[in-house]
Amino acid sequence: MDLQKILSLIIQNNASDLHLIPGLPPMVRVDGELMPLPSFPMLTRDDVEALVYRLLTPEQKELLLANKELDFSFGFGTTTAGGEIGRFRGNAYYQRGMLCAAFRFLPPVIKTVEELNLPKVLHNFVKMKQGFIIVCGPTGHGKSTTIASIINEINMQKAAHILTIEDPIEFVYPKGKSIISQREMGMDTHSWAMALRSALREDPDVVFVGEMRDPETMAAAITIAETGHLVFSTLHTNSAAQSIDRIVDSFPAHQQPQVRIQLSSTLKGIISQRLIPRLGGGRVVAAEVLIGTPAVASNIREGKTHLIDSVIQTSQEAGMIPLEASLSQLVLSGAITLEVAKSYAMHQEELLRLVA
Repeated sequence: MDLQKILSLIIQNNASDLHLIPGLPPMVRVDGELMPLPSFPMLTRDDVEALVYRLLTPEQKELLLANKELDFSFGFGTTTAGGEIGRFRGNAYYQRGMLCAAFRFLPPVIKTVEELNLPKVLHNFVKMKQGFIIVCGPTGHGKSTTIASIINEINMQKAAHILTIEDPIEFVYPKGKSIISQREMGMDTHSWAMALRSALREDPDVVFVGEMRDPETMAAAITIAETGHLVFSTLHTNSAAQSIDRIVDSFPAHQQPQVRIQLSSTLKGIISQRLIPRLGGGRVVAAEVLIGTPAVASNIREGKTHLIDSVIQTSQEAGMIPLEASLSQLVLSGAITLEVAKSYAMHQEELLRLVA
């Protein structure tokens, strides 16, 4: 089976994901919906192994066989200018004793905040010298793309050292005013703990922690922000308030008061986003935005995260955006239907009030 042909079809069909599973044809996700690639037969166990192993180095194959799962990324194709047509982030894994793989397509050009239809208030994060900024949302809803857009804006505007720690490297940044060091787990460092411990000795201005997976990663990210750096990271949570709770609750009870104090002093913003099916095809982003105001800091410090939603609702003049306000604008502009908006809203009554 021709892997190059499959990957080319992903790009041609504007698909975001590809799944290779024995017993099924290659499956792709287009505008959030899974469907088979036409004219391809069912994959066998041998087919999937041959396709996946072709992408791996001997060291990666050894890790996959030992750990039964592996994250990796690779460039695909060459443009007439000599650049990559795109990149893919892959995860190889086993299910029922058979090798499978999932791939996410990463466009070669990093889009701007405007091109992604993200809130303009995100430009304010580019201007910050220090603090902690989190982008959250479900898997496959554009968190990495949003952070890449903000980081690339910094790259183009500031002479800074941007340090990324990723598993694996996703977007490759173009030449700008900044210098960029991208470290990949397994290839450039052996562990998140070692990479984060070394980060402060590498003279960074901006640090991107690919994902906060455990209390150690969270603590390190907060500490780097505390020491005067601008830190970005991602979480798989559904709202700004839930992100704060997830971080605090990850720590033992006796450490939580200290974590609240640290988080209240460092948190500058949280973007919680969803990619929603657009009328006529494609997807459009709806975003909740929290800004680290004194009121937000006070609620975090005092453990009153249940009040965060109210603070966002009443602080829109400060740049905060409730998710329902973002959804209502999409409904009123004709980008999405009200029924679709209701399925994504956290507070349906508020959405209905805004679109009335």
